[in-house]
Amino acid sequence: MKISKPELRKNKLQILVPIVVILFLLSCKTENYDDFSEMGREPVIEPDYSGVTIPQNIAPMNFNILEDEGFYNIRATSSNGTILFVKSSDGIVRFPQKSWKKLLADNQGGKIKLEVFSENKGEKARKYDPIYMYVAKEAVDPYLCYRLLYPGYESWGEMKIVQRSTEDFKESSVFENQLLKDNCVNCHSFSHNNPDKFLLHVRGSMGGTYFVDNGKVKRTTLQSQFMPGNAVYPSWHPAGKYVAFSSNKTVQAFHMRPEKNIEVYDLSSTLVIYDTEKNEMIACVGNDSVKYMETFPFWSPSGEYLYYCRTEQVIQGFDFRQVKYDLIRKSFDQESGVFGKPEVVFNARSINKSVSFPVISPDGQYLVFTLHDYGTFSIWHKEADLYLITLKNAKVDKMSLNSNETESYHSWSSNSKWLVFSSKRGDGLTARPYFAYFGSSDSIGKPFVLPQKDPTMYKRNEKTYNRPEFITGKIKVGPRDFARASGKEAIKAIWTEKK
Repeated sequence: MKISKPELRKNKLQILVPIVVILFLLSCKTENYDDFSEMGREPVIEPDYSGVTIPQNIAPMNFNILEDEGFYNIRATSSNGTILFVKSSDGIVRFPQKSWKKLLADNQGGKIKLEVFSENKGEKARKYDPIYMYVAKEAVDPYLCYRLLYPGYESWGEMKIVQRSTEDFKESSVFENQLLKDNCVNCHSFSHNNPDKFLLHVRGSMGGTYFVDNGKVKRTTLQSQFMPGNAVYPSWHPAGKYVAFSSNKTVQAFHMRPEKNIEVYDLSSTLVIYDTEKNEMIACVGNDSVKYMETFPFWSPSGEYLYYCRTEQVIQGFDFRQVKYDLIRKSFDQESGVFGKPEVVFNARSINKSVSFPVISPDGQYLVFTLHDYGTFSIWHKEADLYLITLKNAKVDKMSLNSNETESYHSWSSNSKWLVFSSKRGDGLTARPYFAYFGSSDSIGKPFVLPQKDPTMYKRNEKTYNRPEFITGKIKVGPRDFARASGKEAIKAIWTEKK
């Protein structure tokens, strides 16, 4: 009987499909070891993801196994039984994106169990104690924005503002200073974690404050003869109309102590407000504006208070190690634009410490700040740690996420459930972005570094991650949009004393 070509192809397909399925299952299956030795400990992995709480939408948590073995089988099991198998011949473990997403989706509010089996040719297989990752029900914002630069202080070459997806490994430049004659870029700041409304500063021949609003980039000049220096550290008012800045006259000092060989400090500083609708710079006047230096403003989510750091005005010949900043706030009338009297929120001087970077959670319940020995530029202070204030009762706690190295700039996710902060815990020199789950003041997850496709990347990357900020979507403007805006004459803000 003659078999037609369509029937022949059908018969071949019927035979081939089962074979392919069997081969696929065999390739994915972890070896069924009947005889193995228990190691009695977890494998050493890098980054250290053991015991961390992760978002239900985080990118694959790839890692490198730092054990002297030849071959590894890794089995990831979720609380409901979903299993993902991965093999590695060099210790580098990469989870497939789609399979990882399914593992997370099936495990929200549960935990992932990671089992590592190892073997060398001719030797008995070994099994390590399982590693657990806990999957939170709350998602993290889908993008992270940060400044990427070398950690030195003598040059600002190859400086970028970068956005990176937290859900996968896609990364793109928002700003590249090589397109603006190598000018310095710093202090990017978003209104409500909004990728369509933000600002950044450029210092140099193309200088100015660049505002981005729904795809349009505007270059402005916010400096005035009545200000100590440039507009520096920003904070958007929740209504989006005002931006508070500190205006700082800053200098650097160098000394011989190896753990603190550079110090950055202010000679004078004050607070100013920019009205984005009227293009007006407004003095944030008060009876303390001459006696004190004020910096690092941050609005409460309601817009009713402006928090900031304050110290007494320094005089000639001062010792910068004695400069201690307290945490202060002023009430703000949004209708009249008038500030109330300052009140002390945290008296750091009384414990011989200094405060910087106050940041309030979007739900208005908590404030995180950096505490260190003196001054405000905590990035060069090894002893700098993060502290938490519960605003309803003013309770202050040192956060459990600190290390023995510098913890500095930090920001909240839009749902107030995740913190990202810069930490030098890896090598003491380069800052990396670390995430931590925030359930409450008593429930803070173990920090974990931003996952990378190649988990060995941080060992090879010499650049530091500065000022990490969560954003709720992808930024639509790019480096050439800022380059075009830099070619236009800057719009000069009008100075007024009315407030």
